[in-house]
Formats: sequence, C-alpha cells, structure tokens
Amino acid sequence: MSARAAAKDEIRVGDRRVPVTHLDKELFPDDGITKAELIDYYRTVARPMLTHLRERPLVMERYPDGYRGKSFYHKDVPGYFPEWIRTVRVPKEGGSLTMAVCDDTATLAYLANQACITPHPWLSTADRLDCPDRLVFDLDPPDDGADDEDGFAAVRWSARTVGDLLTELGLRPALMTTGSRGIHLVVLLDGRTDFDTARRFARRVADVLAERHADRLTTEARKNKRRGRLYLDTQRNAYAQTSVAPYAVRARPHAPVATPLHWDELDDPGLGPRRWTLRTLPERLDKYGDPWKGLGRCRRSLGTAQRRLDALV
Repeated sequence: MSARAAAKDEIRVGDRRVPVTHLDKELFPDDGITKAELIDYYRTVARPMLTHLRERPLVMERYPDGYRGKSFYHKDVPGYFPEWIRTVRVPKEGGSLTMAVCDDTATLAYLANQACITPHPWLSTADRLDCPDRLVFDLDPPDDGADDEDGFAAVRWSARTVGDLLTELGLRPALMTTGSRGIHLVVLLDGRTDFDTARRFARRVADVLAERHADRLTTEARKNKRRGRLYLDTQRNAYAQTSVAPYAVRARPHAPVATPLHWDELDDPGLGPRRWTLRTLPERLDKYGDPWKGLGRCRRSLGTAQRRLDALV
C-alpha cells in the first residue's frame, strides 16, 4: 500500500504498522514532492539500499520544513521512536549515544516520515564499531565546479585513476555518484582493520596519486592551496564518521539520488553527480538492476594491498 493511499495516521509495511504524519507536506516544493512520495521512494529502493544500511549506526539528516528549510543532523534516538526500531549504544568522548540502526523497510519508512531526507550510515557495523568494513574516497570537482562540465570531467578522470590504483593493489572498488557534487569510491573490507590503519592506508594511496599527478591531484586540505587541483578526500575514514548511503535522496533541487554505477558508465561524458532523482531512479533500477549487486563478494583484507603499496612507494 502506498503512503498516499494509506490511512491517515499509519501505513502497513510488512508486518509493521508505521505511524505517519503530514503526508501532504512538500519537502521539495519546486517539484511538488511530498513526504508521502519520499516514503514511497524509500520503500521502492529498500531491497538494494538496506544492504548498505543494516547493522550500522545511522545519522539522520532531517528537514522538517523541506529541503530549503532549517535542517539538523540527528544522532541520538529520541524517546518517541517506536520500540521496534533497533538501536545501539555508541561510545563517544565523555559518554555515549543511542543511535538508530535501519535493518528493515519499516524503519526506513519511519525515518522518511521523520523528514530524514538523507540517511548517513557509519563505515563500521554495530558489533565491531572500531573496525571499518568500508573505505571511502570522496572526489568533488576542483574550485567548486560541480555544475561545470570540465569540473566533473576532472572528477570522472580522478575516479578512474584512483580506481585503477586500488585495483592494482588487489582491491575491488565500487563507484557511486553522490547526488550532490561528486563521486564516491567505496572499497569493502573484511572488518579486521582498525580505523587508524584504514585511514592511514587511504591517505597513503592519495599521497601516491598526488605525487604521480601533481598537476591535477592534491591532498592539500586548504582550498586556497589547491590551485585548481582536485582534492583526494580521505577524511571520512575515521571513527564515527559517516558516508551517504547508496540510493539516498539528497537535499538539493529536484531530489537527486546517490546512485551506484557500473564502471563503464564513467566513460559517459553526460554523467553528472545529480543525474538521477527520486522520480527517475526507480525506472533505472527496474530496467538495469542494481550495479552493486553481489558487492559483498568483493570484500578484501588490507594486508596484501598494504604490502603492494609498500612495494610501489
């Protein structure tokens, strides 16, 4: 049953009754996209999306008044959340947080009803918080050229360059537009490496590429020192950092979606970071399937990759 056609105060999702409110509220008023449509979208993409949400603490990026209104990142689960939503206690400096874990479609629908436009999962799972099973390289256009064709051409070239080196090291990177400005490269790990080791490895990969292509790539965090070069951002690979979930909607005009890609799609000059939206992604998924299907088989240990990187350096 769609949210639009459901009873006023709840919808049935599987064996759950999910409370809903203000379904007609427009979260993307430019396109008339309501909360009901956001809920329906997340129910549609739940099968592939939950693969990347299950077992992980989640930060909710919420927009109660729509994407152009005030927003906040919600980490601690409030007391009014239903008891059936799974939570996990997460240590932090000076205490701990109780964070949501999205293990099923009902939870995903409930979060959408909370105007959580974008869920941001951790890079580690609830049972091994200190050991990431994902490594992320965040590539955005140089000089804020997100809407510039040359700017995104630089992102496409950089993604191929990073991907080639990771493959040379024995890893199996996956590719995703972020729905915002750039591209994420995601490497699945075996979860046996701590965050410091993983982040150090990602930074070493970035340093090698910045040295090889000093005219095009940089690891300089300060924008005024990049001089038009693309920044190889590896900062997400730290404890308690998050990464936008595959198939997540972004709080930008027309509700663009973070979209997993096949590697050959990187050669398409028409590719952009916001090419697919809440309204067009389901058709792509229905027609072509999930490019990341079976990605779990690509998990690798960093041990071999570190030794190969040592040899290169």
